[in-house]
Amino acid sequence: MQFVNPIRDMETIQAMKEELRKHSIRDLLLFVLGINTGISLLDLLNLTVQDVWDGQNAKQFLYIKDEKTKEEKAYYLNSQIGKILNEYLSNNDWKAEDYLFKSKKDCRPITRQQAYRIINHSARVVGISEKIGTHTLRKTFGYHAYYKGVAISILKSILHHHSTAETLKYLGVDRNEKMPIKVDVNL
Repeated sequence: MQFVNPIRDMETIQAMKEELRKHSIRDLLLFVLGINTGISLLDLLNLTVQDVWDGQNAKQFLYIKDEKTKEEKAYYLNSQIGKILNEYLSNNDWKAEDYLFKSKKDCRPITRQQAYRIINHSARVVGISEKIGTHTLRKTFGYHAYYKGVAISILKSILHHHSTAETLKYLGVDRNEKMPIKVDVNL
């Protein structure tokens, strides 16, 4: 597996969203759900409509069972995700058991390779020259969560890492870098 990078710049993230929207709301949703939750690609691709939708609105939490530990984890679906989910799911006649990222060819989910092509193509169009792949979604989530004040121990748990050092390396965070961390309580 090649090492890929997070998208560090917010303007580039916005450009990616705009580029993906031009192609398809489904592809935009894949990107937004990935960068806002840190869910693994395999789990993203296996999501069904009923996992994220209550029939009228986006659910507040998505629950995914970890295959190794059999533990169910909750992932918060923020307003960015909810807005795009509402737009995406209101455009078609969806069944609860439909895959969220349904292939245009059949009823199965898109493949890992197709997800890679979607993300990589849009990254090239917006001018990202770094190595980008499907792990970029998780890394972008973790990188921005870390710099917004989420404890590295929490990110370690979300990303299923064994140590905080592994998580920092995965996110491309240099311990010597003196970037301010934003802890926004916003009371």
